[in-house]
Amino acid sequence: MTPSEARKAFDEELVQLQEDLRKMGIVVEDMLGKAIQALETQDVELAEETIRMDDIVDRYNLDIESRALRLLALQQPMARDLRTIAAAMKIITDVERCGDYATDIALMAKKLADQPLFKPLEDIPAMAKMVQEMLRETLKAFATRDLKLVQHMISLDDDVDHLYHSLYDELTGFIKKDPKLTDQAVPLLLVARYLERIADHITNIGERIYYMETGELKELHK
Repeated sequence: MTPSEARKAFDEELVQLQEDLRKMGIVVEDMLGKAIQALETQDVELAEETIRMDDIVDRYNLDIESRALRLLALQQPMARDLRTIAAAMKIITDVERCGDYATDIALMAKKLADQPLFKPLEDIPAMAKMVQEMLRETLKAFATRDLKLVQHMISLDDDVDHLYHSLYDELTGFIKKDPKLTDQAVPLLLVARYLERIADHITNIGERIYYMETGELKELHK
């Protein structure tokens, strides 16, 4: 293989690597939507479907990591390409953790499916919509290298944090007033915490995209 042919093959594999990472993120976004829907509708089958989807995310994780390592071993990437590969290896870890948290939400949905909820679900679905928007914008930013999308995603994380703290105060208040609500309130608190953690991992992804484009490792969320 000539140097130009080797370079063409490298470029094609790098593009495919990034496309598969994007697909991995789309699966996680779908998992999150299904997990919240299962929680709202108390649908055990949908929760179980969400849990099974985590295997898809795990396969993407292992495949992308092994291919990224092969690209590093077989080529001598230029600075920009090297940053892309290094960022991709970090990003898949955060995306995989988001999938784990979506699975945890589905498990909580199963736990709460056998009894009417003591309060309508409002803040949790609102948090989930923000988190899904953060993930969509981050995946788009990864594909387009649009740092404005990254900055907007960071601003949404502040809204998620605000909702989380508000919901935490509300649910702990319910527990103090009526300890019998603990069995429902604690799982809902955990769901809110999982959403808040997903948002944090998405923020990490945004920081890696910023690094890909600028070469600067920078904490974007103060």
